[in-house]
Amino acid sequence: VGMESQDGPDGPEPPRGFICASFNQDTTSLSVGIKTGYRLFSVTAVDKLDCIHEGVECPDVYIVERLFSSSLVVVVSLSMPRRMNVYHFKKGTEICNYSYSNNILSVKLNRQRLVVCLEESIYIHNIKDMKLLKTLLNTPSNPSGLCALSINHSNSYLAYPGSATIGEITIYDANNLSTVTLIQAHDSPLAALTFNSSGTKLASASEKGTVIRVFGVPEGQRLFEFRRGMKRYVSISSLSFSADAQFLCASSNTETVHIFKLEQQRRGRPEGRGHPGARVCRESGLPGR
Repeated sequence: VGMESQDGPDGPEPPRGFICASFNQDTTSLSVGIKTGYRLFSVTAVDKLDCIHEGVECPDVYIVERLFSSSLVVVVSLSMPRRMNVYHFKKGTEICNYSYSNNILSVKLNRQRLVVCLEESIYIHNIKDMKLLKTLLNTPSNPSGLCALSINHSNSYLAYPGSATIGEITIYDANNLSTVTLIQAHDSPLAALTFNSSGTKLASASEKGTVIRVFGVPEGQRLFEFRRGMKRYVSISSLSFSADAQFLCASSNTETVHIFKLEQQRRGRPEGRGHPGARVCRESGLPGR
């Protein structure tokens, strides 16, 4: 997506100035932030992306999130990093905008809630009218804006770091606006968090990147533990469950992808610790990426 937009032998090529990219909640579309604004692509096949909208309301978009397959899209620009703009892209109109006390680091959406994460605070909005429902102030320092919101609006749980020095996870009920539990997940600070599609499981990784754990939600009991490596520390950039939550994928700065299978504990062997089937694909090289 970092090539200059022009007509090639196979049709239009993606635009120059790639800044960010994210799938919508059900992975039916891809949102891409670029120097001139943003683009929305329909994901109909793995070998083709169809551009369904190009927004030029503001340049240098570093956050763009679409709500499922609706017309609602949330945009944050490097030129105004403290302001969130919400658009109805099919009508070409702005629904609203909100300004915050510091730079916006991440935005998460489901059908009930819109969550805006700053370095030391989190704002929870009602998705229907964008009313601000709750402000979580003085949260532990979170310079990467790490948080996860369940896409299941019935189990609308929010997970974010409960500590800046250890891997503690706060589970927050975004529907009832109350803290549910604290999970002591890792010894070192968190690097990645993700819910499964039903909001009943939460996967986490720390800055060391050697161990990935899966917890039950909302109770926080440990369900699975996978070893990505033994001694070499890596930076986990993302975690993702398969749609049926039978597999968990982890990507890192080592240009590899690990896929783990979530199986019940076998007699005499700990869950997910190297037994056959726990690691379906240990390393899948991605040359040139």
